[in-house]
Amino acid sequence: MADTALLVQMLVLLLVIGGFAGVLAGLLGVGGGIVLVPAFFYAFQTLGYDGPQLMQMCLATSLATIIVTSMRSVLSHNKKGAVDWEILRRWSPGIVIGAVLGVWLVSGLKSQTLQIVFGCLAIIIGLYMLLGRAHWRLRDSMPGLLGTAVLSPLMGFGSVLMGIGGGSFGVPLMSLMNVPIHRAVATAAGFGVVIAVPSVLGFLMVQIDPAMRPPLTLGSVNLVAFVLVIAMTLITTPWGVKLAHAMDPGPLKKAFGVFLTLVALNMLRKAMLG
Repeated sequence: MADTALLVQMLVLLLVIGGFAGVLAGLLGVGGGIVLVPAFFYAFQTLGYDGPQLMQMCLATSLATIIVTSMRSVLSHNKKGAVDWEILRRWSPGIVIGAVLGVWLVSGLKSQTLQIVFGCLAIIIGLYMLLGRAHWRLRDSMPGLLGTAVLSPLMGFGSVLMGIGGGSFGVPLMSLMNVPIHRAVATAAGFGVVIAVPSVLGFLMVQIDPAMRPPLTLGSVNLVAFVLVIAMTLITTPWGVKLAHAMDPGPLKKAFGVFLTLVALNMLRKAMLG
């Protein structure tokens, strides 16, 4: 039986994490996973739920929340006609394949290895947020069949390794290929659903050592964290949206890029120290 004081600490930490993730999502348009995974990691580790499968649980629980948040987001964007369903249709099969392969790989890796993977990829995303420019372009249109066949599985695969939805990779990728930013953000929300649903189904089959998992963990998904984070993001995301309209989010996005890079470096430091 879990200690009552520990459960209270866990509930408070998860409520704070969910609230913070929701505000950032509304303010900067960043996916929740890029915040939730390191936040879950430090919270569960602090509470004593450490072990070789800690990162698996963090990734799986983050992806579970993305199912709900991405579905809500894509439906909202679709009402405004912003979702490019043709891109979503063409990219979905490859994304699903990549996501399934990602779950297969993650299930066999230790937490330390996954920390290194997350840290390296998060540094790339953080630096892009910090240094990237809206006018940067790789090409004038989305790739054809061959390019889609290569890039879509990589997106699904990389997203599962980080426990994130479609925004962190999908929005920069589509923007670099001349997709208008509002359409890229809306379509990336659809990527998030396609990434999260098959990966979470897979993670439900990946069991965590009972001695190293919080209460109410199903497979690798912690249901307490899932419910609390979803509840808090539904409350706080609109606050972030209001803040975004009240101020210029550009400098804040760069500041978050610095913050994310520092978080990633700290995760790498912890992984290297073992």
